[in-house]
Amino acid sequence: MPYTVDQSELIHADQTKRVDGIDAGHRLQVGLAVTPDEIRATFALRHRVFVEELGAKIPPHAPKGIESDDLDAYCHHLVVHDLDTGDVVACTRILTDTQAKVAGGFYSANEFDLSAIEHIHGRVMEIGRTCVHPDYRNGATIGTLWTGLAQFMEINRFAYLMGCASISMNDGGLLARQILSQMSHKFALPTGLEITTKRGLPPLASNRLAQGDLKIPPLLKAYLRLGACMGSEAYWDEDFNTADVFIWLDRAKLQQRYLRHFVQRKDTPRSDRYLGRFAA
Repeated sequence: MPYTVDQSELIHADQTKRVDGIDAGHRLQVGLAVTPDEIRATFALRHRVFVEELGAKIPPHAPKGIESDDLDAYCHHLVVHDLDTGDVVACTRILTDTQAKVAGGFYSANEFDLSAIEHIHGRVMEIGRTCVHPDYRNGATIGTLWTGLAQFMEINRFAYLMGCASISMNDGGLLARQILSQMSHKFALPTGLEITTKRGLPPLASNRLAQGDLKIPPLLKAYLRLGACMGSEAYWDEDFNTADVFIWLDRAKLQQRYLRHFVQRKDTPRSDRYLGRFAA
């Protein structure tokens, strides 16, 4: 698929992050995919996670082993590489406000009424199709991915980040309803930012919601730890078999104790091989 992002403003930025802890055996690096092969590798990882693992439905004419849509051509693709193998082990795509105008709108607008954000002052970027290889699902990999996202926001002066956090519907929507019931008030969207779903969740077989500890999906947990807010309604994405929750993150309210782990100093050594094209 052609990479058609507007090149009028380019900011080169990259950083290397070696991680310790659970995944200490891997050396991880985050940057933008800049070649057709790198971009295709993100589509292959998305196919493995969304289609093979989660059972997402894709068009029958789609290329074998690839999960992609028309919006990808307008997005930046942020990837985490394992430096020892060269493999893409995590990815997300970024759609900026300027590129959304060219593309015909944000992806989230397909699932939610976003009219409220038209009155927001400040730049907005959207992330989506975020996924992590099964062998790398730990805080180190997610933290490395967030390093790139946080730097992208900082360099290009984006005030807000939005997107959708997906919750599996394999249980018929029980977990999604539990999360919304127990957490949406605590992490409510700012006053005046009313976001409503265009397709609610299907009814449960039982009206009774179990109580107790929630198994919050790691990516949703990461958003909330950073200081993100979440909508009170979920969108039922039948093709991907998920309940999608709207996420809104104000850069000015990023939790500082997490931000210092994600945004490194400007004098961080940079590798020419992983120079990213951060376009506003």
